[in-house]
Amino acid sequence: MTQKQLVLEDGTQFIGHGFGSDRETVGEIVFNTGMTGYQETISDPSYCGQIVTFTYPLIGNYGINRDDFETVDPAILGIVVKEHCEHPSNFRNEETLDSFLKAKGIPGIAGIDTRKLTKIIRRHGTMKATITSLDRSVDSVVESLKLTQLKRDQVRQVSTVKPYVVPGRGCRIVLVDFGMKHGILREFTKRKCHVTVVPYNTTAQEIERLKPDGIMLTNGPGDPKDVPEAIETIHELIGRIPIFGICLGHQLIALASGADTEKMKFGHRGLNQPVKDKHTGRTYITSQNHGYAVSAGSLSGTELELTQVSLNDASVEGLKHTIHPVFSVQYHPESSPGPEDTDNLFDEFLELIRSSQLKQKEEATCLNVLT
Repeated sequence: MTQKQLVLEDGTQFIGHGFGSDRETVGEIVFNTGMTGYQETISDPSYCGQIVTFTYPLIGNYGINRDDFETVDPAILGIVVKEHCEHPSNFRNEETLDSFLKAKGIPGIAGIDTRKLTKIIRRHGTMKATITSLDRSVDSVVESLKLTQLKRDQVRQVSTVKPYVVPGRGCRIVLVDFGMKHGILREFTKRKCHVTVVPYNTTAQEIERLKPDGIMLTNGPGDPKDVPEAIETIHELIGRIPIFGICLGHQLIALASGADTEKMKFGHRGLNQPVKDKHTGRTYITSQNHGYAVSAGSLSGTELELTQVSLNDASVEGLKHTIHPVFSVQYHPESSPGPEDTDNLFDEFLELIRSSQLKQKEEATCLNVLT
């Protein structure tokens, strides 16, 4: 196996062996604490622009199958593992992780002390990193990293280019794709919804012309402030159509409502994040993947109510508009991968749509009586 090196922006070097694609890669180094679900993680568009460290020590042991993808073309820039399994064993296995990464042009490095690497990220925060050959000196790599400007157009890279329809006979949903995981679409199709998927920069007027019953704002990569056109669109739509936001969609709702977001030190990426509901007192175990969060202090003076918080760091996990039919969560209720504690939120969204429609009919009836 070819030896490679992982070099961090602070000069830390890890030497391991390469697998997957042979190309060099540069991105933001992050870590994921999930014990399973590496296929869904690798194919999650929210990892666009990032090199992911898996803290679970053995990756690839159940191979790659046709059913667990979250997008057709992964946007992840590289993966870092302790041990890469070359001979997977699972009844659904169709190819090895190595062959899949080669086919998709994604480099990997194995034999890394991922515990040490994760501790560095937790202590110093996420930073730039590169997977490269041993031929390059650490000093030259670090100098190059410091001069490298990471791209900030991740949403544009992963969003659909043209609208498309997934037909159904139920509620008509416009799904704004900021980097949609297929799990979100599966939850709506399970409920027989008629879903129109539109690009991230679709205007409020274009969305309204589709006559949706509700709007879904999906997950996606990067800083929510890098998509100002989406913030403006959401601001225009609040109060007109019921809205449900997940992850990046949650952050965009906050910004559109006058709140603020901030970059986290190392983010939440894993399948076992505890979240407490402030109204019911219940705790849910959730799947999360985000490096930005809504600033709790910025909610004061807005029309947003804090509904859920992280039990790990008290960060904002859920919001609800106090006047209009709008709510959001920071985590992933579609659970791909992860626990299914919160998939009922899709049912709550459809119920919100129905109650909003009923209210509109009652208001229209009252208006007719008065006139």
